[in-house]
Amino acid sequence: MDYIHPTMAQQKTFDNNKMITENRRARYDYAIQDTLECGVMLMGSEVKSLRTAAAHITEAYVDVEDGELWLINSYIALYPQARDFGHEERRRRKLLVSKREIAKLWQAKGRQAMTIVPLKMYFNDKGRVKLLIGTAKGKKQADKRETSKNRDWSRQKQRLLKNS
Repeated sequence: MDYIHPTMAQQKTFDNNKMITENRRARYDYAIQDTLECGVMLMGSEVKSLRTAAAHITEAYVDVEDGELWLINSYIALYPQARDFGHEERRRRKLLVSKREIAKLWQAKGRQAMTIVPLKMYFNDKGRVKLLIGTAKGKKQADKRETSKNRDWSRQKQRLLKNS
């Protein structure tokens, strides 16, 4: 075993590589074409609140405005210990993405009539909050039924294979 002197700098490890919230409804309502991981600009009280997984992105959407990417209508609960220095629960949050990626998303949204939806929010291995977004096309009712039918059939097939 190696001896580590107490004054030596040690690498800080994060064991919080965990899911905060997931938008399961998005995969039902949309056909996801492409995904992109991006950072989120947050206040300190928002990060503290996210560590308790007090957030929802089911009603949220992503929009490109003035060459910047924004997460709109996402909910992060108030952190009770923040008191006067807290945050608004449903404020707009800026997403951190390169200019090239923003241009690609803007092009897909405008030309191909796609929507940009948030899929999941999580802490990465460095302890930073990340948001997985996807470009998607809306499904029609028949497509939703087809997806449901395929999912049910695959479950049934797994049960049959397991029992035999």
